[in-house]
Amino acid sequence: MTGGVESPTARMRKALHRARTGVRKAGVDYFRGDGSDWLVLVTLLVSVPAIAAGTVAQPDWCDPAALVLPIVAGGLLLRPASLLGLYAASAAALIVEAAVLGPYTGGEDRVTAGTILVVAAVGFFGLLIAQFRSRVGVPWRGGGTMLFDLRERIRVQSKLPGLPRGWHREMSLRPAGGQSFSGDFVVAARTGGGRTLEVVLTDVSGKGMDAASRALLLSGAFGGLLGSLPPHGFLPAANGYLLRQDWDEGFATSIHLVLDLDSGDYELYSAGHPPALHLNAGSGRWDEMAAEGPLLGVYDGAQFDPIKGSLRSGDVLMLFTDGLVETAERDITDGIDRLTGEADRYVASGFHGAAWHLIESVAKDVNDDRALLLICRD
Repeated sequence: MTGGVESPTARMRKALHRARTGVRKAGVDYFRGDGSDWLVLVTLLVSVPAIAAGTVAQPDWCDPAALVLPIVAGGLLLRPASLLGLYAASAAALIVEAAVLGPYTGGEDRVTAGTILVVAAVGFFGLLIAQFRSRVGVPWRGGGTMLFDLRERIRVQSKLPGLPRGWHREMSLRPAGGQSFSGDFVVAARTGGGRTLEVVLTDVSGKGMDAASRALLLSGAFGGLLGSLPPHGFLPAANGYLLRQDWDEGFATSIHLVLDLDSGDYELYSAGHPPALHLNAGSGRWDEMAAEGPLLGVYDGAQFDPIKGSLRSGDVLMLFTDGLVETAERDITDGIDRLTGEADRYVASGFHGAAWHLIESVAKDVNDDRALLLICRD
């Protein structure tokens, strides 16, 4: 640069930089669904006469029904207004093909009434899909990313904090039907300067994708409440939150563990949840720890009374949802007996890696969300 005037090389570099930035921004916006779809529209409009020309030249290789290809792509990529322009071009191409190839009675590879019906039907369903995306406001390019992000948020929120020496935890969540989303979730935090572990295991009414959206909302709300209130105030606040949502199917069960990591003493608060199981290392017996409390989201002013216990060396506390122990063919008592029987096999190994295997053993093919959490004192 001389005398404040940029050299041609500098101007070219700036222009290239602006062009790269613009292309990158346009690509990001398009992927998110915020950008214009003109580039896709132009590409598909160009492909329509190309397909028509191929049909006229080589009808054996390029069938007249091949026009459904740009129509399908347009239904996935274009907005409804742009899609109508593509349909007009496709209709014009069909008319040209019919005129050039002659009447369908003249032989094979002609534009028949069936061809027109197929193209029209595909176009109709493509328009329905485009209108649905437009109403929802989530284009196909961002829909999968959004669902992936939601799944990862649930997974991250369900992570348990690290425990001090002498403790370890195991957890496994298994959605119904092998889906990626579950109505069961966990939120946890170290409170009281890290001395106390608070864990909340919740089972939202419904299962799989039906319950996943409510589970995501509740997990965020419960994560904000946990540690912000004294332990005895958590479930009443969670109950009030559900009542304010006014959902048609708005109840949930929940169990809240408050564990002193120094002494091993704990409190359990329950809202209609299956009992926790405490393995006493001295006796080798599993004791049911059943706290009293109603379902969340049923009525206001509910009271939740805790039950207390203490984890000594070698003891284990197991929290789980009803999908693990209760089915249409088996009541909860039989399910708990089967679960504890399988759990006894992992006492010698200290329950390392046991959560996943226990679900596989007792509820592998159950069509319900399943969650299992183990807190072990070494």
